[in-house]
Amino acid sequence: MQDIGVIVGRFQVHQLHDAHKILINTVAGNHKRVVLFLGVSPTLVTKKNPLDFVTRKEMIHQEFPDLTILALPDMPSDRDWGNELDRRIREACPMGSVLLYGGRDSFIKYYQGSFQTHELDGMANFSGTEVRKEVSQEVKASQDFRAGVIFAAYNQYPKVFATVDVAIVRGNELLLGRKANEDLFRFIGGFTDPTDDCYEDAAKREASEETGLEIGQPRYIGSKKIDDWRYRNEADKIITHLFVADYVFGTPQAQDDIAELRWFDVEKITPEMVVAPHRVLLEMFLGMTNR
Repeated sequence: MQDIGVIVGRFQVHQLHDAHKILINTVAGNHKRVVLFLGVSPTLVTKKNPLDFVTRKEMIHQEFPDLTILALPDMPSDRDWGNELDRRIREACPMGSVLLYGGRDSFIKYYQGSFQTHELDGMANFSGTEVRKEVSQEVKASQDFRAGVIFAAYNQYPKVFATVDVAIVRGNELLLGRKANEDLFRFIGGFTDPTDDCYEDAAKREASEETGLEIGQPRYIGSKKIDDWRYRNEADKIITHLFVADYVFGTPQAQDDIAELRWFDVEKITPEMVVAPHRVLLEMFLGMTNR
């Protein structure tokens, strides 16, 4: 049996599962020296990686106070990651033979390093994803729960939300929409979606969802930070990407969150007709050449 047992995992759960405990106890029973490496993502507070290194380390130490726990950063490639794991193992344990442990869906199939691996069957029926999903659906009336939510909100990078707006033109006319709770009009658009392949596709999707129209290929005008009232007092902000596209086919039908659609004569439209956050977009649209 090798001198050193190494466990590699993410342990992205709110409490240790029995499968985790079996894994650690099994390795500890096989080796006098055990090191656990926790995978660390470069992203913060995501669905797959909601907990930082220190939080998970403290969770494990509550059950296994004497266990050596070290951080292992994610890498762009499996080869780089394996080399880094090997380097950190030898940094912590310069001498002795090593055996790496993991479960059925663990790191083992991606590992390209130099040490021997062993798959434990005890982890076969455990899914951290399912545990996180279940936990996410429960709100607890406790101070610790509320403190955890606040901690997560503060321990992530400020975000820029990407949106698209599209100036749909028909000859010398511009189509604008009005929301039910607004008196003024705005450009057609909305938030981009992870399923969009590009901003141009997002613009076409938003145009279809809000107007029912078929439009031509969107042409990029420019981008601008928008003073959206929802994020006015937040660190997170919206940056929109403005496009112009020709009307191709269809009758405008106000859909989604748009209550009214109206064609405006480009020569007669004024900033006072448009909601304040979109006036800078109107200026960009009117200022471009070769509309």
